[in-house]
Amino acid sequence: MVTPNRAGFCTYIQNGPNRVPLIQIEQPSFPRRLSNMQVDPFDFQSRTRVVFGPGSVTRAGELVRALGAQHVLLVTDAGIMAAGHAARVQNGLETAGLPVTLFDKVKANPTTRCVEDCVAVAKAADIDLIIGLGGGSSMDTAKGCNFILTNGGQMKDYWGVGKATKPMLPFIAIPTTAGTGSEMQSAALIADEQTHQKMACLDPKAAARVAILDPALTLSQPPRVTASTGMDAVAHAVETAVTTKRTPLSLMYSREAFRLCVRAFPEVMLNPDDLEARGRMLLGAAFAGLAIENSMLGAAHALANPLTAQYGVVHGEAVGLMLPHVVRFNGRDPATCAAYAELAVAAGIASAGDTPEHAQQTLLARLDSLLHLANLPRTLSDCGVTSTAIPALADAAAQQWTASFNPRSVQAKELAALYRVAFQPPVLEAVPATHNDCGDALAH
Repeated sequence: MVTPNRAGFCTYIQNGPNRVPLIQIEQPSFPRRLSNMQVDPFDFQSRTRVVFGPGSVTRAGELVRALGAQHVLLVTDAGIMAAGHAARVQNGLETAGLPVTLFDKVKANPTTRCVEDCVAVAKAADIDLIIGLGGGSSMDTAKGCNFILTNGGQMKDYWGVGKATKPMLPFIAIPTTAGTGSEMQSAALIADEQTHQKMACLDPKAAARVAILDPALTLSQPPRVTASTGMDAVAHAVETAVTTKRTPLSLMYSREAFRLCVRAFPEVMLNPDDLEARGRMLLGAAFAGLAIENSMLGAAHALANPLTAQYGVVHGEAVGLMLPHVVRFNGRDPATCAAYAELAVAAGIASAGDTPEHAQQTLLARLDSLLHLANLPRTLSDCGVTSTAIPALADAAAQQWTASFNPRSVQAKELAALYRVAFQPPVLEAVPATHNDCGDALAH
């Protein structure tokens, strides 16, 4: 039962004659501009069952059985093997009577070669279900394997949307990081082994049938992984909130993802063993993934991908570095500034009475605080990039699909200008405190 009250909505469960409050959802007072927002048409179909909670990974055998599978391919990497997560999942599956074939050679930012190696293992074992266990790279490799195993050809044949013509195997995603949100997306991001071009291969059939979100699995992340993946999740929420493809549904996911992550991120950085905060980060990352699925991303990701491909900058660090510059650039458009303001208000870090410009500046100040707390690189010089690389980087960024969804049009010229300003850390205006929110954690 959902009962409205002055603060928003409260969900209750019935316990005999008593109603027990289950969750309180605060309803912020949005600016008038939000209530007048045009509601554009959209088409949404939920493809992924979400199983969330500490210990939920123990249900993997049950969930595989429910999909009628007989032989599982477990796709993971060496770090997950070392943490013991792969053995735990494999033992659970085998206890449920399910044979498991292991592929543990996933590399960061997987290439076509990595996918081909995975396919060879899958073919030899005659598997009928795939589990991706790990970060985005494990899930992308598992999805890429699924494309080739079931439809043949090469990854480049599926670059784009809906190019798989045959059914694909059931796929279960088990993230061990709170970042990419790949568990909620139908895309496999695979780089060409030779050119390093990152190919986004999207197909509804590639989406996970089940996503198991167990925050206990994220406790083993090293601090730098927590920082970079967490910043990636924050960036997903911010970018999806303003893309040209956003819908009322994607905005709902963007705002809730940002509300969860902007509060939980500093908590997990300061107290890595906080399981409740880890859970909010994991859920926020998943919601941001759903937002991406329905709205795409923008210029920050277009700028980040060449930094990863050409300089080996960790994806979350590259996105975090470029995001404030892109927010400032996009915010020069009044409508986009208003959209950033609404995101800040929905998260409780700005007031509904603030001007859009002030609320956007509050958003920028919070992003700066998160980057500082996470000790992530702040300039391109920190990443070993030189100014002579700007033309090549800008040309590569202009070729990224996500650039086309940015709210302000960006070509190589604009992207080069954004790279140039990123050689200096962003200069922020002073923002007076207007809210008693999660800023206490950032003050440590």
